[in-house]
Amino acid sequence: MKKFIIERDLPGAGKLTGTELQEISKTSCNTVNRLNKPYHWLETFVTENKLFCVHIAESEEVIREHSIKAGFPLKTIREVTNIIDPTTSSI
Repeated sequence: MKKFIIERDLPGAGKLTGTELQEISKTSCNTVNRLNKPYHWLETFVTENKLFCVHIAESEEVIREHSIKAGFPLKTIREVTNIIDPTTSSI
């Protein structure tokens, strides 16, 4: 399984209400359950006009399938090749 960052254009995303965000979350979870494939949605960062989602899946194709079935916009998919954080500085 690989980790991906998904960029989605969503004008006004930063102004979505809690109820609207809940509906998006429900849609994503329901779609993950219907995929019948190994897939994990970890989290999504909401900005002014975009969503940046972190998912774990077998391939970009499965990410695309999730987006299509959920009806979510999809701008880019990037595979995470490594992660660094403050603890990396002490290696």
